[in-house]
Amino acid sequence: MSPRRQTAGRAAGPRRPAVAATVPVAVAALLAAASPASAGTTGTAGAGDPYFPLAGNGGYHVLHYGLTLRYEPSAKHLDGTAVITARATERLTRFDLDFKGLKITRLTVDRATAAYRRDGQELIVTPHHALDKGQEFKVTVAYNGTPKQVTDPDGSADGWIRTDDGAFVAGEPQGAMTWFPANNHPLDKSSYDFTITVPSNRAAVSNGVYLGKHTAHGQTTYRWRQSEPMAAYLATATIGKFDIERYTTRDGIQVYNAVDPREATKAAPVLKKLPSVLAWESKLFGPYPFRAAGSIVDHADVGYALETQGRPLYDSAPDLATLVHENAHQWFGDSVSLTTWKDIWLNEGFATYAEWLYSEQHGGATAQKTFDKLYARPASDDLWAYPPADPGSGENIFGTPVYARGAMALHELRTAVGDQAFFRILRTWATQHRGGHGTTEEFVRLSERVSGKDLDSLFQTWLYTKGKPSQA
Repeated sequence: MSPRRQTAGRAAGPRRPAVAATVPVAVAALLAAASPASAGTTGTAGAGDPYFPLAGNGGYHVLHYGLTLRYEPSAKHLDGTAVITARATERLTRFDLDFKGLKITRLTVDRATAAYRRDGQELIVTPHHALDKGQEFKVTVAYNGTPKQVTDPDGSADGWIRTDDGAFVAGEPQGAMTWFPANNHPLDKSSYDFTITVPSNRAAVSNGVYLGKHTAHGQTTYRWRQSEPMAAYLATATIGKFDIERYTTRDGIQVYNAVDPREATKAAPVLKKLPSVLAWESKLFGPYPFRAAGSIVDHADVGYALETQGRPLYDSAPDLATLVHENAHQWFGDSVSLTTWKDIWLNEGFATYAEWLYSEQHGGATAQKTFDKLYARPASDDLWAYPPADPGSGENIFGTPVYARGAMALHELRTAVGDQAFFRILRTWATQHRGGHGTTEEFVRLSERVSGKDLDSLFQTWLYTKGKPSQA
């Protein structure tokens, strides 16, 4: 995500069956552990995140979401059916989904009507028969209504955000639950199919590979497939009037750009650089992790861009630095995902440092010059308000320390270990955790293993200590 602009100063894809995403053993264990023994056969309301305790759910892993949506912008009305294929990580007599606001008209588990109730953002489901540990099951939820955005702890909008011609759909960190029922935490990654019907004078743009469209009776249905594992917050179904551009890069990546005509002139020269940016990032971080890429450039004035998987979402024409930032997230944040929101610097600090590297290697300011300029800020500056690896609350996860000081920590690492080891660390991190998850502790251990250096003091100072660090 690019730094959010706000008063409070928040920083700155005939149908084939989808291939179900697999979950790493360690993550399956974490999802199972989210349900304490005292809960017996009841999955927990929450995946155990310290900042968003109700986000995600325990007791199961979602393999695949099949989302069929119909949206009428003039009436602001959404009809949806979610078919969720999941596997129980313990015996379940009950489980939760994250789902807020919309009216449920039908809910089944393995085709049998299931009991359910709502409690805030929790959709609590009691299947007709208990689900055995390891059992694969299918939940179908039909729903409708007017989707409403949520407000994040820092006051910014998140989720299904209405625009003058459709919807800007950005889910970080909570918003997925505003438009489909989900296990809404980065711990749980899944494959997706999207079938989205809108009036024929609109387009619906989502994640992954574009499978085509069909028009009848004044309505157009768009189909998308995201085969690689994706966290729910990275899903989008952005709707509006868009100019469409499609091509395939030299590396075989399918690009789909959707640009609001009001942003087209300003966006064109930046989007033209997307293939070269992806090639540059692939050289540094390893092969691009997905089959599809592109951009959604809306005219939304939401205040931020988001790294929606495979196809970043911009609220207006992006500048080049933002394009670099959001596409760096495809490696750091999308492919390699968080286990808790406390580790958000692994997303934002890395994407910010990618901006510094791009500038350095393309005739702009060096990373050292950018670092020095930031370090010159007084100790009272917001940059030093809290440590990037311990922001303290959900209100702070998109603040300046997470982005800028997170990038500074990486530059300090680079200075300490040298370029050869540093770039090997970045590439190894993205390669070893591709399609999975990573923690700060794992990154520290990798850095020490690759460099052969004791880096405890460096990381303690730059990631975990409040205030402006002193320099030797």
